[in-house]
Amino acid sequence: MAEIKHIVFDIGKVLIHYDPNIPFSRLIPDDEERRLFFETVCTNDWNLEQDRGRSWEDAEALLIAEHPHHEGMIRAFRKHWHEMVSHHYEDSVILLRRLIAAGCDVTMLTNFNSDTFAQARTIFPFLNETRGVTVSGDVALIKPDKAIYDCHAADFELDPASTVFIDDSLKNVEGAKAAGWQAIHFASAEQLERDLRGLGVEF
Repeated sequence: MAEIKHIVFDIGKVLIHYDPNIPFSRLIPDDEERRLFFETVCTNDWNLEQDRGRSWEDAEALLIAEHPHHEGMIRAFRKHWHEMVSHHYEDSVILLRRLIAAGCDVTMLTNFNSDTFAQARTIFPFLNETRGVTVSGDVALIKPDKAIYDCHAADFELDPASTVFIDDSLKNVEGAKAAGWQAIHFASAEQLERDLRGLGVEF
């Protein structure tokens, strides 16, 4: 394999925690009722369209038209979003900063709504420390579509074969490989450090 010259991090569940149940366990205390709400109203597919670039206003209007009796809870999703990103993973952030300090070329590629990512950058300042980031909501593309990897590589002048992508989602890892990148399926910072060193990354 080619020498690694570029390291690209995913963000959610690699650098920061994300869990909609954090606020909604308070807003909808009943486990079964909450599960049904996420399966039938504020679904993963619905939320993914915000990552693709749909505005929260349009997203809320769409669901409220379909589920008017859930209007309060639908609006609560964005209102309480900051609670869903409850903390960062300290060991992952330390590793990220070690790589930057060692002179590695580090960027980020994330499925994230533009609005909430701007908020995340104020909550987690380390999101401003890499050379740059491709946010899916800004480019109207989402992982694991090959186009978003190609977009990131072009925008940051990366050689795909010399690029390693780090993501907790196996389908996104496979998407990177389909784009000609090397990739690591993230499980922990300790495992990530071993895998990076195994690829010859020195830091």
